[in-house]
Amino acid sequence: MRTAVIRVNLDPAGDLPAQRLDGAVEALRREGIEVIAPDFGRVPRHAREIELLIEGDDAQALRAWAQDQCARALGSPALGAPGPAAGAATFLSRGTDDDALGVVRAFGISAELDRYWEQDEEIAVFTITRADAARVPESRLHTALEAALNCDVRIVVADPAPSGPPHHGGSLRGPGTS
Repeated sequence: MRTAVIRVNLDPAGDLPAQRLDGAVEALRREGIEVIAPDFGRVPRHAREIELLIEGDDAQALRAWAQDQCARALGSPALGAPGPAAGAATFLSRGTDDDALGVVRAFGISAELDRYWEQDEEIAVFTITRADAARVPESRLHTALEAALNCDVRIVVADPAPSGPPHHGGSLRGPGTS
């Protein structure tokens, strides 16, 4: 499962005291949510943003959930005041197959993934269909996959379409592997 980082501005209007924001962060943490928060007294009042680390793939659903959790943690907003506002969603990458295939899914395509070692260098080979290759700029996909995996990436276009769960090569051997 991928880990999303959801940024939420707890107080877009900048009206709440720092102590109330600190209390909301503590309430979120008591619920088991991993939260990264600044010292609210040191950031501009309009930029009181926290980051929630949440397992999942659906950025839209995760943003809505994070915003709702923050609103609950803050309690009732002042009459007419805006509540928390979820912003950008990004995903952490630990270089796993799930991370790589999540990147592929974000492009709206599917792929088969095989990993192996060649001359002490890890290679990740993604096989995509001709139809998917026509819809997605290969250079953008290649760059995103290299960033997610931090290894050499090769994209192979082939037919028929990959079916079933992705195949993971059994030849992953090299430094740090067993």
